[in-house]
Amino acid sequence: MAVTIQARTEFASALNQICAERGLEPQVVLETIKAAILAAFRKDHGIQEEIEYKVELDADTGAAQIFEVLEDGSKKEVTPPGFGRIAAQTAKQVILQRVREAEKDAIIEEYKDKVGTMLTGMVLRYDGKNVIFDIGRGQGFMPPEEQIPNEYYKLNQRMAVYITDIRETMRGNTIIVSRSTPKLVQELFRREVPEVSGGAVEIAAIAREAGHRTKLAVRSTQEGVDPVGSCVGQKGVRVSEVINELNNEKIDIIQYSEKAKEFISAALAPAENLVIDLDEKKQKVTVTVPDDQLSLAIGRGGQNVRLAAKLTGYKIDIKGTTGKAKVSVTGTEEFEIDQLKLPTRVRTVLVAVGITTIDQLEGRLEKLSEIEGIGPKALVHITEALSEFKKAMVSVKPKSSEETKSIEEEKSNKKALKVTKDAEKSNTKGTEVIENTEKNNASDIQSTKDAEKSNTDDKKN
Repeated sequence: MAVTIQARTEFASALNQICAERGLEPQVVLETIKAAILAAFRKDHGIQEEIEYKVELDADTGAAQIFEVLEDGSKKEVTPPGFGRIAAQTAKQVILQRVREAEKDAIIEEYKDKVGTMLTGMVLRYDGKNVIFDIGRGQGFMPPEEQIPNEYYKLNQRMAVYITDIRETMRGNTIIVSRSTPKLVQELFRREVPEVSGGAVEIAAIAREAGHRTKLAVRSTQEGVDPVGSCVGQKGVRVSEVINELNNEKIDIIQYSEKAKEFISAALAPAENLVIDLDEKKQKVTVTVPDDQLSLAIGRGGQNVRLAAKLTGYKIDIKGTTGKAKVSVTGTEEFEIDQLKLPTRVRTVLVAVGITTIDQLEGRLEKLSEIEGIGPKALVHITEALSEFKKAMVSVKPKSSEETKSIEEEKSNKKALKVTKDAEKSNTKGTEVIENTEKNNASDIQSTKDAEKSNTDDKKN
């Protein structure tokens, strides 16, 4: 509780008013005024820093006296004539600055208790790539890594933000707010679902790729309460409110289970008919999926299996029933682009500007050179990594029945063509034999005719 100065002077009234309006302690303001007066005195009189001075301020009247502290500890008044009027203007600016700093410190102290909570903020302005929010007495600072990728923030727009930290920056202590943290989704469900806020339903685990998809595992702490149904709401009204707040981000709500196989199977939905081989010691699981369900289990760009791995905490290996198509994912990746295995520096730059998914990277590929920190070598790394990733994804894509039929027909046609060619070759050889035989027969006939002609000539003679 703030202590007020009881004197009814103009100075005391002004001091009490400032403290009441700004939520400051009078003693803090008095010390600020003393420091300002001393600074003004040193500036106007060119006093050496090594000489010690002390300011005495009457809290009732505001009258100030300046004393030099001598070597023996005694004090000598050195207040110059007319100092009050000269120093007042200089001291005024310093006082205002110190009061603002004290006010900001008071605000920071107030918001320290709000770290880890959600509140509604209003977009005030942009500061470079950062977004500044009005969050009441204070201002929230949202850096690029705390923003939802591809989300546009309109001035004066109101939206939910989560206070993650109070961070020391070049600007001093700064309140950091986020829209990309999974904890924001938790708080939104706490706001929209009475069973969650009341404790009847518990959010056991959550995995999120902001702006794309969130997987939420829930369980009931009270008998007879359906945790999934409670979060979805009648006709989906509750989950729709959360989705709208997050600009249509997809949300999967599943039933949490202490049985690892059941939990993993639910986490890989919408894929069905899974065969799970579990190694609890290594926190690893191999999932065999029907080939027609493989793309559902893996998800676009590996998103479904990646979120399932984060949600369950298991390393998940997925393969088709043929055993050929396979993908391996752990739950340690923080962003989708981590699959590209980019150099740490390049990855850090991309994340800092809000590029955390493969789609975002491909969409801005032509403009990456405009980003500070992305030079020609980095572009080569990114292009090569994307190319390798696409090759890997093609290798895990199962062939459809039509593709298989087409391949079989092509093989059959090739065999038929080979038989035809062999037959043609055989026919060619047969034709050559016939032609040679006919040629030999013609030669024999000619020899016979020559012999008959020779005999006739002999008889005439």
